[in-house]
Amino acid sequence: MQIQSLDIRPISGSLGAEIHGIDLAQDLPADTVLGIRRALLDHLVVFFRGQDLTSERFLGFSRRLGTPIEYPFVKGIDGYPEIIAVTKLPHQTINFGGAWHSDTTYLPEPPMATLLLAQELPTHGGDTQFANQYLAYETLSDEMKRILGGLRGLSRSDKAEASRTREDRARNDGSPRTVLSAEHPVVRTHPETGRKALFVNIAHTVRFVGMTDEESAPLLQFLWRHQTRPELTCRFRWTAGSLAIWDNRCVQHSAVNDYHGQTRVMHRITLAGDKPV
Repeated sequence: MQIQSLDIRPISGSLGAEIHGIDLAQDLPADTVLGIRRALLDHLVVFFRGQDLTSERFLGFSRRLGTPIEYPFVKGIDGYPEIIAVTKLPHQTINFGGAWHSDTTYLPEPPMATLLLAQELPTHGGDTQFANQYLAYETLSDEMKRILGGLRGLSRSDKAEASRTREDRARNDGSPRTVLSAEHPVVRTHPETGRKALFVNIAHTVRFVGMTDEESAPLLQFLWRHQTRPELTCRFRWTAGSLAIWDNRCVQHSAVNDYHGQTRVMHRITLAGDKPV
């Protein structure tokens, strides 16, 4: 099948592109969906503006890209368990996802991708930053690549407590929080592109497998600084109806918490991934 030519406009030198001229509320031809997936692989995170999507249409589009899965700690919106509301209210000072991370790396099979749709935005602020983990790996020295190639990282769901909102701190059924954990290679190979990417993050990675927290800390702290250097990132300013899709296998993101006293509501869907290797 021939991939449709799309109006793709990069937003930085490291990653990220806006795709124009597509109404995601429509039943898109297969070649258009294939073109969007190709753009995602090429640019790592893609953005659409001015989309008017009901929950049904949002979920329907996500199914064209992959298999939506439920988030383990937050109940989905009414009638749509795969869609969660990422909310910060005026009285809250802590936001959801306010630390650099790849989504839910404490799962044995972290998501392939995440879709985030703007519902209600502050008058200013609330941008999201993204970081290219291919470049994070490729800009390391050969000796550091050799060292990291034999390491595995342990991720835990309770590490990022300081970056969670009220909704993400408490289980919906009132029972004690279950702590989830998983081990993954520090350097993973992307299953579609074959490129290598760093796969540790400050929000979830606790230590290296076989090492203590203290032994792991110096190298992890270096990696956390290195993988989010400004030249590896892009920043997206949300507008009404904006939608972002990022490849969770090679991208980190961080929600900027600079809009206290205002409301920000986003709807999020994650797509099933595979076991990192």
